[in-house]
Amino acid sequence: MKRPPASSASEETPVALPITGELDLHTFRPDDLGTLIPAYLDECAARGIPTVRIIHGKGTGTLRTTVHALLRRSPRVVSFRGGDETSGSWGATIATLR
Repeated sequence: MKRPPASSASEETPVALPITGELDLHTFRPDDLGTLIPAYLDECAARGIPTVRIIHGKGTGTLRTTVHALLRRSPRVVSFRGGDETSGSWGATIATLR
């Protein structure tokens, strides 16, 4: 029997995410956010989850800026704000969905 060819890094298998209203971006590449965040918001809305906490970390703020830009453009988002002392401070963003 022949072995199947080794898969390349560009052939990625989709990963199932639990839809809980909390999305931790630490394990994702920044390039994935443009499709990941809108899809996650759609799933939350479909499941009746009205508030989503997106954990982007504190870091340099680049990821937070990207998240905020995506939330501003999303027709699903009514409003968003930074987390408070109990929800991640400025390392997380809380979005309210339509």
